[in-house]
Amino acid sequence: MFALEDPKEIAASLKRSAEASKRRKADPFRSAMSMLVFYMNRAGKNLSEEDRARLEKAKDELRKAFGKEAK
Repeated sequence: MFALEDPKEIAASLKRSAEASKRRKADPFRSAMSMLVFYMNRAGKNLSEEDRARLEKAKDELRKAFGKEAK
C-alpha cells in the first residue's frame, strides 16, 4: 500500500485496514496513523525525499478521511 502513487489512495487503504482490523487496541485513526509513521520511521534514510513528501501528504489525507484537524 505504501508504494501507491496517490496519497489519497494510501490514506484510503490505511483507513480500510484499520477499520477492518480486529486486533487493534486504539481507535482506527490512531491505528492507521501509527502504521504510516511506523513505515516511515523504519525506512529512515533509505526513504527518498519524494517518497517522504508523498507519505507526509498521505498523513494529511488520512486526517481528512477521519475528519480530524490538521496540525
